[in-house]
Amino acid sequence: MVWEEAKRVNSDIGTFTYDVSVGHLEGGPLTPIRARVDTGSIHSMFPTSLLAQLNISPIQRRSYALADGSSRQYGFGYVNIEVDGLALPCPVIFGPEDKHLLGATTLEAFELMVDPIAGRLVPRELYTGLI
Repeated sequence: MVWEEAKRVNSDIGTFTYDVSVGHLEGGPLTPIRARVDTGSIHSMFPTSLLAQLNISPIQRRSYALADGSSRQYGFGYVNIEVDGLALPCPVIFGPEDKHLLGATTLEAFELMVDPIAGRLVPRELYTGLI
């Protein structure tokens, strides 16, 4: 089963955006956003201002390596992220205004992988390690 391709927009080979929603861990309304799927980012990243509007605060500051080799400190916390109707708690980085990224730990939580050629999210096969 392919996760609803209708949620996918602006597909280019290797990069695409996906419609998700984000909200507070304790419940309440979820805010729809369009996030770029970024497997190079360990956690999802949303603008600090958006998270503040949702009354979500960072629980600590962490240092993250950037693509240019430098490092930067960002706020870190947890949010509910909804993908195709399923909401799960996920780690989040409190980022700049232009960053709406769906990172690797979120994809892992939802048991999804990226099909970069088709520009879509697909369920991944799960292994238990048991014989």
